[in-house]
Amino acid sequence: MSNLVTLNNHAHQHIRVDTQLAEAQGASLSMVPVVLSEFLKLAVQFPIAFTKNKDTGRFVCVALFGFQEGENLFISNNEWDSLYIPLQIRRQPFFLGNSDISEDQFVICIDTGHQSIQQGQGEQIFDSDGKETVYLENIKSVLAELINGEAATQSFIDTLANLKLLQPMQLEITFANGESSRIEGIYTVNEENLNRLNPDDLNSLHVKGYLSPIYTMMTSIGHIYGLINKKNKRLTGK
Repeated sequence: MSNLVTLNNHAHQHIRVDTQLAEAQGASLSMVPVVLSEFLKLAVQFPIAFTKNKDTGRFVCVALFGFQEGENLFISNNEWDSLYIPLQIRRQPFFLGNSDISEDQFVICIDTGHQSIQQGQGEQIFDSDGKETVYLENIKSVLAELINGEAATQSFIDTLANLKLLQPMQLEITFANGESSRIEGIYTVNEENLNRLNPDDLNSLHVKGYLSPIYTMMTSIGHIYGLINKKNKRLTGK
């Protein structure tokens, strides 16, 4: 059961984090939100697409791990089989919360109910003097990249949506065991509309630095075939 509390160098000095168990929590995720700054790393293996937030209806950039809810084809025996692990996975079991002092300030929180929290093994958060360890410094960098990337990523999404550059993907997949699956709720860049943009809009995308992530996303969609291959191997036991 989750128990989010503000990280404290006295209360949490002796707990440790088993990073493998922390990352293994992603086994039940078929996708996670991602930010622009990690696109190039993600695109080596993951399809990057858009989906809609069920609560807000707004588009979100995501890395895809599987075809069904709760399916992650990149995890086997609680270990990731990937060259890069998305920031949203790597930050576990830490979160950013709003400070009581100011809404513009954040505090680091930890889920003390997370399965990765240990007493005897794993990464130390604070040393014997209560000072931050290198591990915690790395976690803070991950959290900073996520929070700093939210606004830039949302601006990217809003710009593409306003230019009508998002389109739903039509995926009908038949797997090795004969089962068919229709994938819905996933969107990608509409290449035809992109090519029809007037020079001013195209130049605006260039000035904002959006053309690179657009083409990165479009290229990454080819990894859908890699996902199909992973799924078929699991279905056939290979």
